[in-house]
Amino acid sequence: MIHQLQDVLIIANTAKEGAVEMTQHIAAYLRERNSDVEVFEYDRGASSLPGDRRFDLAITLGGDGTVLFASRVLAERDTPILPVNLGEFGFITEVSRDEWAAAIEAFRRGEILAGDRLVLDVCVFRNDTELCHFRGLNDAVVSSEGISRMVRLSVQLGDQPLGVYRADGIMVATPTGSTAYSAAAGGPILHPEMDALILNPICPFTLSHRPIVLPPDETVRITVQPEQRTSVALTVDGQTLTPLSIGDHIVITSAHARARIIRSDQRTFYEVLRRKLNWSGGSDD
Repeated sequence: MIHQLQDVLIIANTAKEGAVEMTQHIAAYLRERNSDVEVFEYDRGASSLPGDRRFDLAITLGGDGTVLFASRVLAERDTPILPVNLGEFGFITEVSRDEWAAAIEAFRRGEILAGDRLVLDVCVFRNDTELCHFRGLNDAVVSSEGISRMVRLSVQLGDQPLGVYRADGIMVATPTGSTAYSAAAGGPILHPEMDALILNPICPFTLSHRPIVLPPDETVRITVQPEQRTSVALTVDGQTLTPLSIGDHIVITSAHARARIIRSDQRTFYEVLRRKLNWSGGSDD
């Protein structure tokens, strides 16, 4: 299927070396081919895009953090995202700085597609009132704001209580996020286009508490228990932080909208996984 790229958004992390020049180059390339191009300069303080314009394609220039932002703000707009990495290959940003033109044309011709990625819906309730709401492509983490302090959190799956955890925190991760913080915390690695959730306790005091892979329609409810020895906070994708109080409920589900990440035709997820984790020496030989 041929994709008409009439309206294209470039989200550029201009703090990255060469991002400004590449943004100008890509914008000129697209305008020469009759695309209307809008540029958004991303920084870690950004939480939304101005307006509600629909785009045929979004191109991110930066690293995985830039893609996480784009995925949160564009999921509702059903915009395919082409992630271009300006550093080393990321788990999400599989397209290198030298491959962007070929990737754009391959997508235009329908030779590469956008895969659907599960996105988290994260709501914080205080006194039965919704306090705030977030979207996350990687994970939602409830943990101590201090250093190496355990917290007490109860977990409920649907209407079934799972128990009270004493741990450094509790994480709910997506398949995309399974290669990020969740992997460092001992969680399983899932293919990023799977439909599943990962419930992963972070350094639990009881060693029998293990990561659990859940169906995508499960509801995870985490409650901040009394007798905390430290302050507790929620972080989503490592980019938003919300202080929590005793009795707060964090309700995490799969969002109805999905992030649409364009696959590279130069390398597979498994190849990126092998390189990043240095399996078999990480060599191409």
